Amino acid sequence: MAASVNESPVAPTGLEPAGLGPRLAAIVIDWVLCLLIASIYASPAEAAWPPVVILVVANTFFLGLFGQTPGMRLTRIRCASYPDGGVIGLRRAAIRGVLLGLFIPAMIMDGQGRGLHDRAAGSIVAAIRRG
Repeated sequence: MAASVNESPVAPTGLEPAGLGPRLAAIVIDWVLCLLIASIYASPAEAAWPPVVILVVANTFFLGLFGQTPGMRLTRIRCASYPDGGVIGLRRAAIRGVLLGLFIPAMIMDGQGRGLHDRAAGSIVAAIRRG
């Protein structure tokens, strides 16, 4: 499904899509945490897959139950269900996590900043309003 040029930057839920800076900062924070955890039992230089598996599992758990990973919490963004703004649940978080582990889907975004992994999971990464 291609993004329309006239597509509104505001989601139907009224959520404001998060900018690329906070999204990138959040994934870097989460990736560093995954590397640290994986390095406890495997050297990332020798086996590249453990941090990726930890990233998928962590994203599934945190997004499925809480709507935020630790990196997202620090950067004040959250992952919400696109149609209603609620938590996406474990099944949709697993789909999103596996596709995020492939990295390429996250780099292909539409006008609302939703990557292929967000569209497949029916989610949007939104800024948390200060208040």
